[in-house]
Amino acid sequence: MVISKENKVKDIIKILERLYPKTPIPLKHNDAFTLLISVVLSAQCTDERVNQITPILFNKADTPEKMLKMTTKQIEKIIRPCGLSPQKSKAISGLSRLLVNNHNSEVPQNFQDLENLPGVGHKTASVVMSQAFGYPAFPVDTHIHRLAWRWGLSSGKNVEKTEKDLKRLFPKDKWNKLHLQIIFYGREFCPARGHKLESCIICTKYRRKEGYK
Repeated sequence: MVISKENKVKDIIKILERLYPKTPIPLKHNDAFTLLISVVLSAQCTDERVNQITPILFNKADTPEKMLKMTTKQIEKIIRPCGLSPQKSKAISGLSRLLVNNHNSEVPQNFQDLENLPGVGHKTASVVMSQAFGYPAFPVDTHIHRLAWRWGLSSGKNVEKTEKDLKRLFPKDKWNKLHLQIIFYGREFCPARGHKLESCIICTKYRRKEGYK
């Protein structure tokens, strides 16, 4: 029996809502600035590791002004366990400077200004817009990109195409929650490695057969 994409989407929403009715934000933070820094640090690093490091960093600097009082070397030393510390420390220092000089030390609430900050791409801006400000967004990282392809929701050519496909398929008022639900589901049932089809409800029903990975 051929299942329409519309019915597939409705079913996936039901499954995710049943499994994850509540979606706590994985990265610990106190405000928009500390969330922004946490997301920058999460690039190629686990949320768990970021959450171990940020209390140390934020104890010293939890505002743009305080961050500017630290040298990039001091920041780099603290965040080294997160990986890519030279690049990330420069980005954190640079974005803090721009926030102080151009945005009254406030994290801007629009994509253009966010994406003009050092170390902040569209995905990072989407996370901040959705999780800090409640703006409807659908941040797509490599994990969501992979699952959307596995489930036949997108062609999987690139994250930009996947984001457009998911926004088109899912109701706008569910984007922010779905982003987190898909991440939680991927970690628990649909990992990149060691995936067990028999324990993955969505893949059992909807996995893409050709070139499955």
